[in-house]
Amino acid sequence: MVNTFEYDFTQQQNSQWKGKTSFSTGLFINGQFVDGVEGKTIDVINPADGKVFAKVSEATAKDVDIAVEAAHKAFKTAWGLKVPGSQRGKLLMKLADLMEQNADELAALESLDNGKAFSTAKSFDVQASADTIRYYGGWCDKHHGKTIEVDEHKLAYTRNEPFGVVGQIIPWNFPLLMFAWKIGPALSTGNTIILKPSEFTPLTAIRMAHLIHEAGFPPGVVNILTGYGATAGSAISNHMMIDKVAFTGSTLVGRTVLKASADSNLKNVTLELGGKSPNIVFDDADLEQAIKWSAFGIYFNHGQCCCAGSRVYVQEGVYDTFLQRFTEHVRSLKVGDPFHPETFQGPQVSKVQFDRIMGYIQKGKDEGATVHLGGEQHGEQGYFIQPTIFTDAKPGMTIVKDEIFGPVVVVIKFKDEAEILEMANDSMYGLAAAVFSRDISRALKTAHDLGAGTVWVNQYNKLHYQVPFGGYKQSGMGRELGEYALANYTNVKAVHVNLTAEL
Repeated sequence: MVNTFEYDFTQQQNSQWKGKTSFSTGLFINGQFVDGVEGKTIDVINPADGKVFAKVSEATAKDVDIAVEAAHKAFKTAWGLKVPGSQRGKLLMKLADLMEQNADELAALESLDNGKAFSTAKSFDVQASADTIRYYGGWCDKHHGKTIEVDEHKLAYTRNEPFGVVGQIIPWNFPLLMFAWKIGPALSTGNTIILKPSEFTPLTAIRMAHLIHEAGFPPGVVNILTGYGATAGSAISNHMMIDKVAFTGSTLVGRTVLKASADSNLKNVTLELGGKSPNIVFDDADLEQAIKWSAFGIYFNHGQCCCAGSRVYVQEGVYDTFLQRFTEHVRSLKVGDPFHPETFQGPQVSKVQFDRIMGYIQKGKDEGATVHLGGEQHGEQGYFIQPTIFTDAKPGMTIVKDEIFGPVVVVIKFKDEAEILEMANDSMYGLAAAVFSRDISRALKTAHDLGAGTVWVNQYNKLHYQVPFGGYKQSGMGRELGEYALANYTNVKAVHVNLTAEL
């Protein structure tokens, strides 16, 4: 029997949404909520107190097989090239409307199993997700092929055709937003989907399945399987009837997904992976703004952001002033209950992640860096960590090289443009970077010389659904968002038509 999740947010201390929620937490396959074949469940833990508060069905390889069959049938009969783009667009637009109508509930669920502040979840995560779905709804009848002039004897043109069944594996740091980033372009271009959310944060994905059903998507078009990476994720990555996989997560797991493609059917793969992003503050920067943006760049979402500005480089002329004022600003950030209206930073997502971050903090100490601020657990309950600043960090240290994925930043001094470019680009990652300077020529030259897929100038962590996002080097392959993401989900077919040539 499929479990039902019920929660009364009127009883949640400090809750800004006084509502109740109740929905099935089974696997969503072929338009229905069902138990997994093996009948197992996964515990969902509230990171604010470390307690189990929900159970969801666990998918295994057998469930993936069933879902793929349903998706394949839907692609052949009720979706893909069988449905005009304008009709797909209407369904995506309706889904976006439903998301906005249920914004408080979605935000509350996101806060409950992820730990992010409710105010942020509602104003950013939910709204940006709805905007993304609506944006790709608009693309459904506009992603065209081209007519190519060859000579007067031939007509040549291209068609952008969907892959068919695509697999999508999303992380726990932005559960709803990553859900939208993935399904938006895939559905827009006519694919059917097998999506696996993180086992740590499954609730918004399951709730979205109910909204997808309510919006009127045909059965089998979107299938949502909650499960573990080693079982359900592996089955998706290796499946011979899935022609495309999109993965967001760590570089380590991304390698596994890519290898699975090589070992199975050479499925098309896009990867959005880790980062260790440099944030450069020149001595002519607006310091007040640079300080606020730098704090937002690392501590937003508790530092659990793939593009987090975790290496802050400050030019020597303003280093001391920056560090003093940056420290004062970070001290003012409110850490605590995700539902409290003043909270900026909630708990880390899990005990595993908490322990990992604390291990990196200890490693930083052991290797000789100085804990300038923080470095300890915040409070006695849940997975809260104090916003942490390291100084005296050297280029070869672990905390300078590795992606920590938590509220930990290193602040490092530099002399000039030549030195900072060498330091900033000395990383296996290349996801994002930022430059702060009032000299726009200097800022843009530096931006162009940085090996990163996204570079901000005088801001940080501000993405937009119309602008592509993705990495250089070991931060991934392919691009999310914007028109660029549509190419991830289509094959290009060239058609040659003989008009007058004879043999």
